[in-house]
Amino acid sequence: MATLNPKELVTLLNIIEEDLVEKNTLENLCNRLHQSFNKQDHFKVGTALVTLLQQADLLPKPAQRLTVITFLYDMYKTEHVSSNPFAPVFIHLLNPGDILDPGDHRFGCQLPRLVPAEKQFLTQLVAGQGKEYMKKCPANICKTDPATVPQVDLTGIQLALAERQSELPHTARASVSGIISDPQLPQDPVSAHAGASQRRTIEELLVGPDPPGLKTLRPEFMRLVPPLFLREDEMIWQDPVDFSHITYEYDQSLLEHEEDGGTEAKRLTQRACKNILTLGEQQRLLAELERDPMVVSGLGLTPAKLPDLVENNPMIAIEILLKLMQECSSQITEYFSVLVNMEMSLHSMEVVNRLTTAVELPTEFVHLYISNCISTCETIKDKYMQNRLVRLVCVFLQSLIRNKIINVQELFIEVQAFCIEFSRIREAAALFRLLKQLDSGELVEPVKGSPPSLLK
Repeated sequence: MATLNPKELVTLLNIIEEDLVEKNTLENLCNRLHQSFNKQDHFKVGTALVTLLQQADLLPKPAQRLTVITFLYDMYKTEHVSSNPFAPVFIHLLNPGDILDPGDHRFGCQLPRLVPAEKQFLTQLVAGQGKEYMKKCPANICKTDPATVPQVDLTGIQLALAERQSELPHTARASVSGIISDPQLPQDPVSAHAGASQRRTIEELLVGPDPPGLKTLRPEFMRLVPPLFLREDEMIWQDPVDFSHITYEYDQSLLEHEEDGGTEAKRLTQRACKNILTLGEQQRLLAELERDPMVVSGLGLTPAKLPDLVENNPMIAIEILLKLMQECSSQITEYFSVLVNMEMSLHSMEVVNRLTTAVELPTEFVHLYISNCISTCETIKDKYMQNRLVRLVCVFLQSLIRNKIINVQELFIEVQAFCIEFSRIREAAALFRLLKQLDSGELVEPVKGSPPSLLK
């Protein structure tokens, strides 16, 4: 359980100091509390306040007591009172002679008994009708004539709270506080010596990694330890005695003969998705893939991880995709789809460029990737980046055209419009001349071969 540190405890005690409580309204005091503690601290603040409320010598003044009760409500005022973790405190304070649950003694055994004026205030507060009282000082509220306060029926709230309490396990509801109050209270609780003693006692109770003031005693839930084994090599719950017809078949070879190479290849692949591999690591991974192509199915490379691998280690991505096309042809479409839709970059174009010359990729895949590249160049706002990407795309398209990867006639209009739009760039002008030469028949297309690397 999170506890208050010494600085937070001093802040809290300063807010409920007798002098401050006597001179400020409840509204001002609650504002001070919310300024000092955020919502995440409310539960540990409330737990500390309940501990103080249970000890009559730590909160000697009725005004302080009323302020603490108001804090417990105000920290959770936006929720229904039955959802307030300290709602049982309110019920015990209003019904000190009754116990909400026979086993719930966490609060009721030590909480103070309120005077009629305090009870009437708490009733209005719990019912959500205490707004006008928040503008009064706690000391004045304690002196109010209870007959002037209208009665409120809290039956519905008590029922809602009882339902929530019934959901708790019996061991949680049967806990008791770990503090026993000293029946001999100090003769002069307001003296300077008594005040210093109170502060020291509060700090000892509430500060530390395991503060004694927040401990509760619960009955230990005892149960027999089940036997682990029925036979020497079988657990008892794996051999139901009432169902002798059931048999179990175990594959004893699972994970027993996993090759070190598979483990090394998987480790390097996972590293390749996050960082650039060294030359030695690349060579080891490529050697594993070459030695056993089947190892590619156990690398753990999902389609979602492919973009990271492409950006960090494009050459590794190419080899793994080629092996996946051979061994997992039914799933390769998912990898292609991710590659087409990933952000255009030099490395992604290099991977597509190498794949198109190594294997025959689906035509719609290549065309879609080209369209995405052109669209990216047209929509990018940064002029420097736009010029750089246009040059890359033009070199990429020239490589595809010269190596007969694509039928330029199918993309002629789109590519020609792209060249005209960026004709100021030398590579776009060169691509446009190539298109015109092919269209007029002046250029004899070369035989398909290995493309130059875009990375150079």
